Amino acid sequence: MSSDDLESFEAERELQLAQEYQDVAAMFRYAVETERRFYLANDVKLTVGGDASRPVIEVELSDAWVWDMYRRTRFVPKVRVLTFKDVNVEELPSTDI
Repeated sequence: MSSDDLESFEAERELQLAQEYQDVAAMFRYAVETERRFYLANDVKLTVGGDASRPVIEVELSDAWVWDMYRRTRFVPKVRVLTFKDVNVEELPSTDI
Protein backbone atom coordinates (compact mmCIF):
# COMPACT_ATOMS: atom_id res chain seq x y z
CA MET A 1 0.00 0.00 0.00
CA SER A 2 1.49 3.34 -1.03
CA SER A 3 1.44 6.45 1.13
CA ASP A 4 -1.12 8.00 -1.26
CA ASP A 5 -3.40 4.98 -0.79
CA LEU A 6 -3.05 5.24 2.97
CA GLU A 7 -3.83 8.97 2.95
CA SER A 8 -6.86 8.36 0.74
CA PHE A 9 -8.08 5.58 3.04
CA GLU A 10 -7.69 7.77 6.15
CA ALA A 11 -9.42 10.73 4.48
CA GLU A 12 -12.37 8.53 3.53
CA ARG A 13 -12.60 7.07 7.06
CA GLU A 14 -12.51 10.58 8.54
CA LEU A 15 -15.33 11.68 6.21
CA GLN A 16 -17.42 8.63 7.15
CA LEU A 17 -16.83 9.40 10.83
CA ALA A 18 -17.90 13.03 10.39
CA GLN A 19 -21.07 11.89 8.63
CA GLU A 20 -21.79 9.40 11.41
CA TYR A 21 -21.29 12.18 13.97
CA GLN A 22 -23.90 14.30 12.16
CA ASP A 23 -26.31 11.36 12.22
CA VAL A 24 -25.95 10.54 15.93
CA ALA A 25 -25.30 13.92 17.61
CA ALA A 26 -28.99 14.59 18.26
CA MET A 27 -29.18 11.39 20.34
CA PHE A 28 -26.88 12.78 23.06
CA ARG A 29 -27.00 15.48 25.77
CA TYR A 30 -23.27 16.23 26.22
CA ALA A 31 -20.12 16.67 24.17
CA VAL A 32 -16.94 15.82 26.08
CA GLU A 33 -13.43 16.58 24.88
CA THR A 34 -10.25 15.27 26.51
CA GLU A 35 -6.67 15.54 25.32
CA ARG A 36 -6.98 12.20 23.52
CA ARG A 37 -10.63 11.75 22.47
CA PHE A 38 -13.96 13.36 21.73
CA TYR A 39 -17.15 11.79 23.09
CA LEU A 40 -20.89 12.27 22.96
CA ALA A 41 -22.74 11.03 26.05
CA ASN A 42 -26.07 11.15 27.82
CA ASP A 43 -24.64 11.19 31.35
CA VAL A 44 -21.37 12.72 32.55
CA LYS A 45 -19.87 12.58 36.02
CA LEU A 46 -16.73 14.63 36.69
CA THR A 47 -14.60 14.09 39.81
CA VAL A 48 -11.43 16.00 40.69
CA GLY A 49 -9.01 14.23 43.03
CA GLY A 50 -5.31 14.24 43.80
CA ASP A 51 -3.75 17.33 45.33
CA ALA A 52 -3.72 21.00 44.36
CA SER A 53 -0.36 20.76 42.62
CA ARG A 54 -1.34 17.74 40.50
CA PRO A 55 -5.11 17.24 40.29
CA VAL A 56 -6.45 14.07 38.72
CA ILE A 57 -9.66 14.43 36.74
CA GLU A 58 -11.90 11.39 36.46
CA VAL A 59 -14.64 11.49 33.86
CA GLU A 60 -17.32 8.79 33.82
CA LEU A 61 -19.60 8.68 30.78
CA SER A 62 -22.70 6.56 30.26
CA ASP A 63 -24.38 5.78 26.98
CA ALA A 64 -21.53 7.19 24.91
CA TRP A 65 -20.28 7.49 21.35
CA VAL A 66 -16.52 7.75 20.73
CA TRP A 67 -14.93 9.76 17.91
CA ASP A 68 -12.29 7.28 16.75
CA MET A 69 -12.06 6.19 13.14
CA TYR A 70 -10.18 3.00 14.01
CA ARG A 71 -12.80 1.56 16.40
CA ARG A 72 -15.21 -1.04 15.09
CA THR A 73 -17.83 -0.11 17.66
CA ARG A 74 -18.16 3.53 18.59
CA PHE A 75 -21.24 3.14 20.81
CA VAL A 76 -20.20 2.09 24.32
CA PRO A 77 -22.28 1.73 27.50
CA LYS A 78 -19.64 3.16 29.87
CA VAL A 79 -16.37 5.07 29.56
CA ARG A 80 -13.94 6.02 32.33
CA VAL A 81 -11.18 8.54 31.62
CA LEU A 82 -8.40 9.55 34.02
CA THR A 83 -6.35 12.59 33.06
CA PHE A 84 -4.12 15.35 34.39
CA LYS A 85 -5.10 17.65 31.54
CA ASP A 86 -8.09 19.80 30.59
CA VAL A 87 -11.52 18.30 30.06
CA ASN A 88 -14.29 20.23 28.31
CA VAL A 89 -17.91 19.27 28.91
CA GLU A 90 -20.64 21.02 26.94
CA GLU A 91 -24.35 20.49 27.23
CA LEU A 92 -25.72 20.22 23.73
CA PRO A 93 -28.77 22.27 22.75
CA SER A 94 -32.09 20.50 22.79
CA THR A 95 -33.49 19.55 19.41
CA ASP A 96 -36.94 20.71 20.60
CA ILE A 97 -36.06 24.38 19.95
